[in-house]
Amino acid sequence: MARPLPPEPSPSEWKVLRVVWELGRCNARDVSARLLASEGWAPTTVKTLLARLVEKGHLAAKRRGARLEYSAASPNSPRRALLQAADELLGRAREDSVGPLLAHLVKQSELSSAELAELRQLVEAEERRRAK
Repeated sequence: MARPLPPEPSPSEWKVLRVVWELGRCNARDVSARLLASEGWAPTTVKTLLARLVEKGHLAAKRRGARLEYSAASPNSPRRALLQAADELLGRAREDSVGPLLAHLVKQSELSSAELAELRQLVEAEERRRAK
């Protein structure tokens, strides 16, 4: 049985998650340095957000000497968190607005040629399934 999904991160927590996922294993000082430059956040703010993300199950924390080292809670947690957010977004969309929403996401993203080809295959497979 799959583990239950952790609570949705807040917009601020998403910013912290992206930094941790980008850095891999890191400490609060590493994350603070990045977010001070981009967001102007104090180290205490970053530490609070890191603690919330550990509590919610999005990040793991391991003591390394006097510091905590943060990492994704599991190897697939970045993908899992993004898929959960996508599911919640689709759940809030009206049925007649899903197509425009997906079109917007494709236009706004920087998909590679391979990703576009995969997306095309998914659409074609879904059309064949529905035609049966």
